[in-house]
Amino acid sequence: MQINLKKVLAISEHSGLFLFISESKNGAIVESLIDKKRTCMSSRTRMTSLADIAVYTTTGELQLKEVLERMKNLPEEREIPGYKSEAVLLRSFFEEVIPDYDPNRFYVSHMKKIVEWFRILRGNDTLEFEAEGEKAEGGKEEGGEDREAGLTRNADGENAEDDNN
Repeated sequence: MQINLKKVLAISEHSGLFLFISESKNGAIVESLIDKKRTCMSSRTRMTSLADIAVYTTTGELQLKEVLERMKNLPEEREIPGYKSEAVLLRSFFEEVIPDYDPNRFYVSHMKKIVEWFRILRGNDTLEFEAEGEKAEGGKEEGGEDREAGLTRNADGENAEDDNN
């Protein structure tokens, strides 16, 4: 099933990923990709669209969509590390997926998030992404100026300095 990453949200203080369903009076209605339960999130809640996330590399940034596609295209015998894998295993895995990732700004905590997100998307059979120009259901774009530390948001095309975790 194809999915638009602009509609897939990582929500602060909530584990997993959520699918944007619609706007509500006080925020957004989202559906958990883990248990399929719908809930209303306050407009004060920090919600980050996966389409707005990128990974720091030594030459710039690599969009999360590209990282997920590279992970999906690994040989089937290559096992994806688990969320609780050791740091050494996660680093070696991401050296294979993103050979030029910036180790000073792309931390193990970020690697764990990406591995968890990949497993959730794969478990929902949603690793086929809509082309960049296609419009999502509802037509609303998610985005903003805040971002995950080490995983940049570029909704307005600007880069921000990294938080020190």
